[in-house]
Amino acid sequence: MKTYIKKITKFLSIFLVMFMMGTAKVAHAQCAQCVATVESNRQSGNEGLAKGLNNGILYLLCMPYAAIAIVGFVWYRKFRKKGIALNVPSEKLNLN
Repeated sequence: MKTYIKKITKFLSIFLVMFMMGTAKVAHAQCAQCVATVESNRQSGNEGLAKGLNNGILYLLCMPYAAIAIVGFVWYRKFRKKGIALNVPSEKLNLN
C-alpha cells in the first residue's frame, strides 16, 4: 500500500512541476522607481541593469522556498530513523 501511495505522490509531483513549467510566463513586477530606472537605462543602451534587477527579484522570490525545503529535508532525515523506541505505557487509562 505504501509503495502505491509513493508512486501516486511521485507522479503527481512530476505532473505538477511539468504543468508549472509549461504555463510559466515572464513577469515584470517592479516598483515605479525601479521601472523608471530600468527604462532610462534601456533607452541609453544598458541592458545589464534590467537583467540584473530581474535576476535579483527571482533570487529574493526563491529564498523562502529554499529555506523551507532545507528545514523540511532536515526534519525528514531526523525523524526517519528506524529503531526509535516509543515509551508508551501499556496500562489502561483511568478517566474517572
